[in-house]
Amino acid sequence: MQPYGTWTSPFHAADIASSAPRIDGAKFVGDEIWWGESVPAEGGRVTVRSSNGNVLLPEPWNARSRVHEYGGGAWTADADGTLFFVNAKDQRVYRMLPGAEPEPLTPAGPNHGGLRLQHGRLFAVREDLTGDRHRRAIVEIPTDGDDDDDVQEIIATSGFVAHPALSPDGTRIAWVQWSDRHMPWQLALLHVAQLGGDTVASTPTRAALQPEWISDTELVYADDPTGRWQLQSITLDGLERTSGPDPIAPADADTGYGLWVLGNRWYQPLSDGRIVAVRTNGSDEIRLIERDGSNKRLEVPASAHVSVDDVSGTRVLLSGGGAGVNAGLWCVDVNSGAVERVRGGAAVDEAWMPAATRVTFDGPNGPVHAFDYAPANPHATAPAEELPPYIVFVHGGPTAHVSGGASAAIAYYTSRGIGVLDVNYGGSTGYGRAYRERLDGQWGIAEVDDVLAAARGLAAAGKADPERIAIRGGSAGGWTVLSALVRGGVFAAGISRYGVTDLRMLAEDTHDFEKYYLDGLVGPLPEAEQVYIDRSPLTHVERINVPVLLLQGEDDRVVPPSQSEAIRDGLAARGVDHEYVLYPGEGHGFRRAETIIDALERELTFLGRVFGFAPEL
Repeated sequence: MQPYGTWTSPFHAADIASSAPRIDGAKFVGDEIWWGESVPAEGGRVTVRSSNGNVLLPEPWNARSRVHEYGGGAWTADADGTLFFVNAKDQRVYRMLPGAEPEPLTPAGPNHGGLRLQHGRLFAVREDLTGDRHRRAIVEIPTDGDDDDDVQEIIATSGFVAHPALSPDGTRIAWVQWSDRHMPWQLALLHVAQLGGDTVASTPTRAALQPEWISDTELVYADDPTGRWQLQSITLDGLERTSGPDPIAPADADTGYGLWVLGNRWYQPLSDGRIVAVRTNGSDEIRLIERDGSNKRLEVPASAHVSVDDVSGTRVLLSGGGAGVNAGLWCVDVNSGAVERVRGGAAVDEAWMPAATRVTFDGPNGPVHAFDYAPANPHATAPAEELPPYIVFVHGGPTAHVSGGASAAIAYYTSRGIGVLDVNYGGSTGYGRAYRERLDGQWGIAEVDDVLAAARGLAAAGKADPERIAIRGGSAGGWTVLSALVRGGVFAAGISRYGVTDLRMLAEDTHDFEKYYLDGLVGPLPEAEQVYIDRSPLTHVERINVPVLLLQGEDDRVVPPSQSEAIRDGLAARGVDHEYVLYPGEGHGFRRAETIIDALERELTFLGRVFGFAPEL
């Protein structure tokens, strides 16, 4: 018999830092498959690899975009093996011919991202943050490398743009656009323009995502007019819409979620008009949709945050995670059903990493969805009378979600006898617009209600020791951690990674993309200033009376270190047990191997100290 928390585990922090690859897009390139991959051992640098074993983008080059701060779509390639990428250091687009050194295609200054190579033409989202009026644009970048000043601006706005899509005949371009007063999941419009013309045609949409041309006249995109992101089809004669929008294979699930990064692809049309699409209802499933709307589920391992990265003939590239596999990349033939594991994606040992259990709790605002990962270790048994300690995970965003995928980071805890409850609180995507809008005006209240209800429900079901439940989250999840600790009475400890502590400070410091995010989550300033004060954990730091671990990236521009340091100073002034760690070279989210290792080991040691057990690192 071994007490919970002290079990011997094969999962060590150093292994987890490099265990599952972080895939950043994938493409068919000639007879090969290429993909982007983050390398924690190289400071989180994103390289590009190929299925023949080559590293195509060597150090010090780093394919990473800063457009909209969260980036995405930082590389693409043509069939001949020419790589195009955004270099993290200067945000310029480069071309790298096979066997040659990278050469710039764009001038210094603006950020670039969302690269799309279509019909031999390279498009990107460009962001210019110089001057008083910031601008975003969709641009076409010449691929010959002759003149980096010959970049053509197609459409520009003071708001935001994403997902440029060129028609097969090369005459029109479609894209998604939203104002700086909205987030894309609140209101985003579908636009189409004639290349070289001045007229823009708009289709009434609520939250449009990812337009794709099926033919010269048919355009498909995702939107949620009925409360779920569904595929829609319209027919165009030039810029005039002649029919639609018509739903394609509607279902009680979402094809799409929060447009935080520019590289996500929730569906891809095949050359014969069929569509491979992700459907999310908590977890993901992949559907093959026929032209008549009939569809079937593809039996693939991927079921968590799946991206449909590319298609070639009847083959499709899927990246993401799964309930029984590590994160990875797969090539699937939709006709034969054959599944090839390209990178990562290895099956997990269910004795050590059992599949997550879907659970729902009753909360004051309605049902609360979560995934329960109970302690699991085939070589350890706890005393019969002991209940396990638990840690409640709170995702960031807050307009995001978790999907119940296998995770070595979760097994790091569960294999040692610490349960994990991963909560999709109200405001999360993956359950429709109504669930997502539960957080409107209620951030700091509704999601806190939900995580408290989930923790209480877990304890009431006899699954967790009510005296040993901690809460952990990053960014917006860190805000919820601290807000829940202010409420008190449920959690015995909290771990905040780069968490928000002061709403007014966040409103002043945050970047363009989220400048008005708080208007919807809390209220507009200055009218709602008192609400900002009342909701902020920093205002009520005297109510926090349990140990707190604060982890922060020094270079974080989304939630600056001043946020964590303010709550640290408040805890220190009252003598509350706390630890604060500042990681040099880290931004919003930890990418370096040494940071990932240190953070995990600190969290485990912290929980052991607070809950009274000596964990094995």
